[in-house]
Amino acid sequence: MPNAIEQSSLAFARLPGMELLAECYRPREPAARLGRAVVMVHGGAWSISDRLGMQTLCEAFARRGMSVFSLDFRDGRHGKHPCAVADIAAGIRFVRANAERLEVDPDRIGLVGSSSGGHLVLLTGIQPDIDAHRGTPFAVDGAFRDGDVSARTSYVIALWPVSDPLFRFRYAQAVGRHQLVTGHGLYYRDEAQMAQASVQRTLTAGEAQATPPVAVVQPGADANVPQEMTLQLVRAYQRAGGVLNYLFYPGLPHGFGHHPSPDTDRMFDDLWPFVERYSREG
Repeated sequence: MPNAIEQSSLAFARLPGMELLAECYRPREPAARLGRAVVMVHGGAWSISDRLGMQTLCEAFARRGMSVFSLDFRDGRHGKHPCAVADIAAGIRFVRANAERLEVDPDRIGLVGSSSGGHLVLLTGIQPDIDAHRGTPFAVDGAFRDGDVSARTSYVIALWPVSDPLFRFRYAQAVGRHQLVTGHGLYYRDEAQMAQASVQRTLTAGEAQATPPVAVVQPGADANVPQEMTLQLVRAYQRAGGVLNYLFYPGLPHGFGHHPSPDTDRMFDDLWPFVERYSREG
């Protein structure tokens, strides 16, 4: 069967009373595998969904030869910021530390996130190895430990990202999006922590450790992510010296790429040259 995909679950990290799983997707035929990894991060207002919520995009990457690791992580149901970022960084460290066994290049790891997951991957991408983003024990050599492995990635793809949590919190309050407001309150301690977690604030303050190449997808009819917030991110990333590709899709809603459709296929085709370029460059 052409482009057949194999799927499996594995434990990538362990915390007291909790094991974190990654859902793995890759071509069934070894000859179809490129040896490049993608770490995938779901959205859900930092409070809902799981590693299976990104299946459409995981399968799209796997059909192109990538090995995809879609992560569970602690969100507002299990802790407060920055626990999710620490878990995502542990997922990257897991892939890098186990690259030979997983049959991927440790220097060719991409990071993809959606909505609140887009915020988390951007923050992980620019601050991969700060102390606050460490501490989650990941699986290596038959044990779980927080080893000295970098969480840097070759590129980041942020799909309709909530790049400034406080901006979006106040927007959601103003337009009466109560479920979004609740999600913010579950994951963040207060508005001060939301402000601190802003990607554009982190960049402007000179607190970024890295500026990996970034692709941002903005749907034109996105009721969850105001375009002005995303444009602030674009300006801040460029001022910080980073490469950022901005893809705008008029008339499409938030999260459109989570379901098979011609628009999803078009978005993925638009993103693929970016993936190929930066996964090759490392």
